[in-house]
Amino acid sequence: MDSSMDLKSMTLEELTDCVMELGEKKFRAKQIYGWLHQKLVRSLEEMKNVPAKCIEKLLKEHPFYGVEEVEHYESKIDGTQKFLFSLHDGNMVESVLMKYKHGNSVCISSQAGCRMGCRFCASTLLGLSRNLYPSEMLDQIYAIQKATGERVSHLVVMGTGEPFDNFESLCRMIELLCSPDGLNISHRNITVSTCGIVPKIYEFADRNPQVTLAISLHSPNDTMRRELMPIANKYSMDELMEAARYYTRTTGRRITFEYSLVKGVNDKKEHAQELISRVKGMNCHINLIPVNPIKERDFEQSTQNNVAAFKHILERQHIQVTVRREMGRDIQAACGQLRKSYKERSGDE
Repeated sequence: MDSSMDLKSMTLEELTDCVMELGEKKFRAKQIYGWLHQKLVRSLEEMKNVPAKCIEKLLKEHPFYGVEEVEHYESKIDGTQKFLFSLHDGNMVESVLMKYKHGNSVCISSQAGCRMGCRFCASTLLGLSRNLYPSEMLDQIYAIQKATGERVSHLVVMGTGEPFDNFESLCRMIELLCSPDGLNISHRNITVSTCGIVPKIYEFADRNPQVTLAISLHSPNDTMRRELMPIANKYSMDELMEAARYYTRTTGRRITFEYSLVKGVNDKKEHAQELISRVKGMNCHINLIPVNPIKERDFEQSTQNNVAAFKHILERQHIQVTVRREMGRDIQAACGQLRKSYKERSGDE
């Protein structure tokens, strides 16, 4: 364990070692862990049965990191809720609560900003400030559950940032979230989205075989993908698809390919046919996403007719495909939009 690790990023075993090294009784660790990860306290002072001296000793050795709510919006269209959180160093991240019949799903950020440079994404416009600690990823979920009073049952790591660019913190966050001593969310209720860092796809399949993987594809060929996503200059489509096949073989789980439809760019019939040739025979699902308009980019959403035609071509070849239901458009619920608009409004660019 890193000697400077913050309290909420520790496993119960690590916290137990830490507490005992400070001369406290072993049972204190279980108490503290329960306050942090089950009762979801927003400050250590709320831990009523933990002596102040114990808390003081802990804080001398280990910081207590979390998130603080800055703004909170609720969509009048569909009830989606968007949260803007500040971190201890002034960085901002955003999260979204989406309500479905199967339960409440939270989409969290894994980094403050992003360095991947995908051209249709608002998250990358301000660059990468830093990686989030496991505690800061967890606390987005905790803060939302605490603020709404409603249990979160599903997690999507698809907000600001590239999760596989913060790989170890991501894996630790998943371990803590799924712990029976914490919120005990099922691994199968977690989806992690990557732009396609190929070596990490292999590692993730080996380390988290029950977690659902989504790959941002957005193009059926290398030429177009390199224009849209700089990561494609490092890893070819062939390399990416081989990694995806490894994931499905190793885990036995279906993989999701996300495909943002941009008017006149990647939404033509020939693109659909080329996509079929890439995924045919794979245990996969295509999620078509009408691209969110961003004022800094000139991309436009595909027409409804083009989206329907693209979907129909895939379905005729028995490819599982859905069109993502747009949620929270009236509250800037797409990745990076709220964070960027807040910085513009506060003059902090």
